[in-house]
Amino acid sequence: MPRPRPRPAPDASPRGPRRISPLAISAGVVALLVILLVIASEVWTKYLWTDQLGYTDVLLTRWGTQAGLFFGGAVVFAVPLFISLRLAYMKRPVYPPVTREQEALEQFRAAVDPLRRGLTYGAPVVIGAFGGLALSRRWQDVQLFLHPQDFGQTDSIFGNDIGFYVFTLPLIDMVISFGQFVLLVAIVGALIGHFVYGGVSWGQESGLEVTRSARRHLGVLATVYVLLLGAGHWFQRYDLLTASHPRFEGASYADVKAILPAQTILAIASIAVAALFVVWVFRSDWRIPAIGAGLMILSTLVVGNLYPWAIQQFQVQPNERALEQPYIQNNIDATRAAFNLDEVNEVPYTASTDAEPGALREDASTTAQIRLMDPHIISPTFEQREANRRYWGFDDVLSVDRYEIDGQLQDTVIGVRELRPDKFGLAGRSWVDQHIIYTHGYGTAAAYGNRRNADGEPTFLQSGVPGEGAFGEYQERVYFGQYSPDYSIVGAPEGSEPEEFDYQRVSTEDTEGGDQVYNTYQGDGGPSVGGFMNQLLYAIKFRDPNIVISDYLNEESQILYDREPQQRVREVAPFLSLDSQMYPAVVDDKLVWVVDGYTTTSEYPYAQSVNLDQTVDDSQTDPGATADIRDRSANYMRNSVKATVNAFDGSVTLYSWDTEDPILKSWAEVFPEALKPASEISGELMSHLRYPADLFKAQRQILSTYHVTEADDFFTQQDFWEVPPDPTVPAPTNPDGTTGEQAPQPPMYLTMQMPSDESPRFMLSSSFIPAEGQNVLTGYLAVDSETGDQGGNPADSFGDMTLLVLPASNPVNGPGQVQATFNAEPNVSKALNLLKSGNSEVINGNLLTLPVGGGLLYVQPVYLQSSASGGGTQYPLLQLVLVSFGEKIGFAPTLDEALDLVFGGDSGATAGDAEVSDPDAPSGTADAVTDEGSGEEAEDPAAEGEEPSSAPPADGTAQERLESALTDMDAAVTDAETAMADGDWAAYGEAQERLADALNRAIAANEELGGSGMPAEPSDGGGG
Repeated sequence: MPRPRPRPAPDASPRGPRRISPLAISAGVVALLVILLVIASEVWTKYLWTDQLGYTDVLLTRWGTQAGLFFGGAVVFAVPLFISLRLAYMKRPVYPPVTREQEALEQFRAAVDPLRRGLTYGAPVVIGAFGGLALSRRWQDVQLFLHPQDFGQTDSIFGNDIGFYVFTLPLIDMVISFGQFVLLVAIVGALIGHFVYGGVSWGQESGLEVTRSARRHLGVLATVYVLLLGAGHWFQRYDLLTASHPRFEGASYADVKAILPAQTILAIASIAVAALFVVWVFRSDWRIPAIGAGLMILSTLVVGNLYPWAIQQFQVQPNERALEQPYIQNNIDATRAAFNLDEVNEVPYTASTDAEPGALREDASTTAQIRLMDPHIISPTFEQREANRRYWGFDDVLSVDRYEIDGQLQDTVIGVRELRPDKFGLAGRSWVDQHIIYTHGYGTAAAYGNRRNADGEPTFLQSGVPGEGAFGEYQERVYFGQYSPDYSIVGAPEGSEPEEFDYQRVSTEDTEGGDQVYNTYQGDGGPSVGGFMNQLLYAIKFRDPNIVISDYLNEESQILYDREPQQRVREVAPFLSLDSQMYPAVVDDKLVWVVDGYTTTSEYPYAQSVNLDQTVDDSQTDPGATADIRDRSANYMRNSVKATVNAFDGSVTLYSWDTEDPILKSWAEVFPEALKPASEISGELMSHLRYPADLFKAQRQILSTYHVTEADDFFTQQDFWEVPPDPTVPAPTNPDGTTGEQAPQPPMYLTMQMPSDESPRFMLSSSFIPAEGQNVLTGYLAVDSETGDQGGNPADSFGDMTLLVLPASNPVNGPGQVQATFNAEPNVSKALNLLKSGNSEVINGNLLTLPVGGGLLYVQPVYLQSSASGGGTQYPLLQLVLVSFGEKIGFAPTLDEALDLVFGGDSGATAGDAEVSDPDAPSGTADAVTDEGSGEEAEDPAAEGEEPSSAPPADGTAQERLESALTDMDAAVTDAETAMADGDWAAYGEAQERLADALNRAIAANEELGGSGMPAEPSDGGGG
């Protein structure tokens, strides 16, 4: 019997309380004040910002829920661990046995004993804080759980309403997982504590010894833990309905026939194992818990793993096609319902390839609206013609919208003239320039989507600063946009001298231009910084002492920050994922940004998930730039909210759009004051709303496979499609030098008439090609994006989706084939080579696809831009339009001419650029199969007795005349750009005439040389 060992007596040396020095007290107070100020600079300023927008209910509800979860989670986590550590010490043996092993532990006990109290109290607090933080992030799950809704649909396995999986199950899974982790940490803490203090010991001679107190403590914890494991197995049965498999998502045959009963057995077995641990509490036999643990492990291996594996290997795989059919069908039906695709109108479409004269007569309205201005390309042209000053600019990709012009809806390309600190180096200027003077942009510029000027520039319907045109008068100052400074300080008492730069006045007949106009902000766009305390907090927030010390601040000062519209919507509606594209609209005498909001979940039973970052990626969208405004993945998606952000005062308005969405209904109960009904949408705003691009991208990705609605055909995967890569954008180069994958073609907003419709509509469309095989068109998807102009009442046809399915027996070239044909066709190449001469580069515009004339019409605008080596002003001008229908190709300076060339001299319709004529520009036709075609030149004025604008040299070889013409082209382009910069439009017109004449001579000389007489290097003339 080991001899008892008395505990050491406490140190009885008297010690008086240590006095804290006044310096230490002062330092502590200062440190506390600094910490409080730093916290207030985030918390209080966030409240001020939200209060100014009128969404404090959202903020306080969110903070309240997170605080409750944090403290609740911290307590639930800390208390069991604290009790375990405390009981391990309180129930320690008075005389622990002295063995060789215990002798070694005695020194460790003596070392940690002074730290015992700190560890007993400190460890649970620290670990509990981490647990509370983890739990607080799930505040949305808690709120949805507290406000559940019915979907009105049930799953095919358990018969539960879909709402159970979306609203209830996620929180149950979270509570079970959290509880298991809490118990596991408590058990580990108890084991360590009892081992350190002798409640659990191990000796080579005596073996494992557990005191009664330790046994009861560990037995109770183990019993609760095993019961939670059983609860986890029970509810994991429902999680099978969102399980992932190689071919589909949702419960498979093996899941239903093997894993589901296995989880039920494991749940029942957990109760039996828990009972064994209860027995162990009262009977001191360590073999009892060992048997229980072994039973749990064995049942998990055999029932939970081996049995399902055997079913999959020996029953499913030999008969997979037949056995999986009902479960694949469940996946098809659920996926189409989850992405609102169960009512897609599929129309067989045998596309004609014969370009007969007059074929477009019935599609005249569509032809008139074909968009020639590519919003991805003409932004530099907007910059050059409409930015007005170098500190203003437009987004790299402009927006497509429609406005009523002269009583008719007109597709337009619109951009906002924003302040661009990134372009004119605002960060390198004084603090006053950055935050007091340069505070806002000014107005918009908009051009007809289907027109061009004679020189290839857009035809503007709204332009200038202040703006003039079709939009009339509206509040043009843009304080909130994509490129606004991080913060600006605005506002002043009435009668004060304006400090903010507004615009520079231009010359008129009555006034002399050149003087700068200044302005004082008159809106309510940000929290007040008129008082010292707010100034101090914002100085800490932005780490800028000038906010406190500057004399420019006054009692009326406001601070504008967090000015990016999507960021503002995300802050006041954190339950929404947002579209990667936002767009401006001039409505109700103001400029607003429109942002589409989505409700999403990844818990919809049997529905296929999509990676939203990959889904929104295309040649015009960088998903990384907007990754923080959406969920990563979803298997259910609805455009539930239309949000607007006022560009002048930053006010955010959220309109409930999809009022049938159960998730939106739940959030409407959580935040009853945040959402306004759709009935409050004005008629003007309604007319500019549209079908959102990211939702359409997700739907087209789903339809690329789920247009197959029969499980047997789906299993074979023979008719799967994909979105074609954008042929106008070259494939990227990987770091190892290999060629990367081309980005998908973006969907296009166009006004057109689908074959099954009675009139043209504003549509969003995309095409499909086979996932494997030829690059031919297999499908064409379009959704009605026309909302109408009735306030609070979108058009009945809005959102109607049509899928044209093309037969494999009559293949139509896909976008890649059409682009390759355009690039390779000799007559087209000749015309493009002539355009490229003279230090200029050719830019292919978006390749549009339209179902007209009983077939598929491809239209591509081609732009000419001065190259960097040319030294001229670099912005693209529309110079040529390429058209393809069937095997026929046409090219001309205008779409109207190109269509006539393709359709036998008369297309039967008039394009929007019909009023523009450039007889000196190249044009022609070609047959993509026979390569037969012609290049047409302008008529020689001398043939009709007219004097040419300038006499071309008649002598010299054809090569010499070609080089002379190219040199004259360079000179004419340089003169035109100089005249444009000087505003001398007479000289500009004369230079354009010389350019046309030189181009005509170059064509003639080049044809005389057989198309091979181009010089190896461009001439050194001016920029073209």
